[in-house]
Amino acid sequence: MLGFLLDLDGTLYHGDRPIPYAAEFIGWLKAQGFPYLYVTNNSSRTPDQVADHLRKVGIAALPEEVLTSSQAAALYMQERQQGGRVYAIGENGLRQALREAGFTIVCEDDDTPAFVVQGIDREFSYGKLAAAVRYIRGGAVSVLTNPDHLLPWNNELQPGAGSIAASIERASQTAPVVIGKPSPIIMNYAIAKLGLPREQIWVVGDNLSTDIQGGQAAGCRTALVLSGLVSRDTLQEQQQRAGVRPELVCGHLMELAAMLSNT
Repeated sequence: MLGFLLDLDGTLYHGDRPIPYAAEFIGWLKAQGFPYLYVTNNSSRTPDQVADHLRKVGIAALPEEVLTSSQAAALYMQERQQGGRVYAIGENGLRQALREAGFTIVCEDDDTPAFVVQGIDREFSYGKLAAAVRYIRGGAVSVLTNPDHLLPWNNELQPGAGSIAASIERASQTAPVVIGKPSPIIMNYAIAKLGLPREQIWVVGDNLSTDIQGGQAAGCRTALVLSGLVSRDTLQEQQQRAGVRPELVCGHLMELAAMLSNT
């Protein structure tokens, strides 16, 4: 039995546009009875919002088939402290995950929390930076949902959570615990949720530095799809730069299905 951990943006869609053969690939997985999970570094959306977005681009999805970096961050903190107080820099997806895990989100002028957790925050400010630094220097554990410095959206690149994290790390002089891909933290939670041995799981994505590196670090098999950040022309150069080489490279997802059907 094979299982699949699937990246989203660049693999199944580009922003609000579907990628050819993505819906067909999900249909193939269902027909074969292969379990799969949508694994995303996006910390801003809830699982319901992720599933809704997938449906809008023509891909059948349920919230329980989604694992976000916010959910993984909440799980990580919950394992270390049941409930408690946390200072959060992020959007709705992060805040909901924290509340569902039993955490109390504190304000910028509150007592020192146990954790400072940060994701993408399009209303990030100097005041939030100052509070995060004060709490971390006061002993709070710094947690970063995902390290992405840039986010693709409809063929444009925008600053990501990692860009905000750089300022917090520099000012606090403390490196955060990184949760999202390529960290093994989110990958191990995803593997546990899928319930299969990791050597039977394919990590499928378009990003060598997050999807493929994360999959290999977790002991999974890896497939790079050339529908996002990497093209045939840039493949060799980007493999050398990332220092990773996927087990399979395919032009689109149904090409991957054909490869796996013939093995």
